[in-house]
Amino acid sequence: MSIRTLRSHAGGRWAAGALGVVLLMAWGAASAHHSAAMFDHSKTITLTGTVKNFQFTNPHSWLIVVVSGADGKVVEWGFEAEGPSTLLHAGILPKSFRPGDKVTVTANPMRDGRPAGSLISVVTSDGSVYSTTPRPPPAGHPPTSKD
Repeated sequence: MSIRTLRSHAGGRWAAGALGVVLLMAWGAASAHHSAAMFDHSKTITLTGTVKNFQFTNPHSWLIVVVSGADGKVVEWGFEAEGPSTLLHAGILPKSFRPGDKVTVTANPMRDGRPAGSLISVVTSDGSVYSTTPRPPPAGHPPTSKD
């Protein structure tokens, strides 16, 4: 094997190794970003307040609600939800929650006690219930898979 061939193989191995490291770093960042470990899924909270805004965005949507505590203190809560495509499948639209709407929110709270949570459901003042779980297709809808 010539020196030129050895250098070519060594360069290829180095490039492959570098690519592997970059992919591992990207995978680690992506998996950490999509982790739900910050939420305590063994607990739920239910709060009533006023919508400040609804951020219907990728990769995660946020419902910001102003809540008055029993002590009279006003606290702004952030409720994280899935991205728009998942919310649309659950029947949640960009205009489902408007500033000023009175809502009751159920969520999994943050483990560290910050005023935030993973959105489970929202009940509006007119009694409409929005759940982050996708709805089943309506009756008579063509099957989604072959059984």
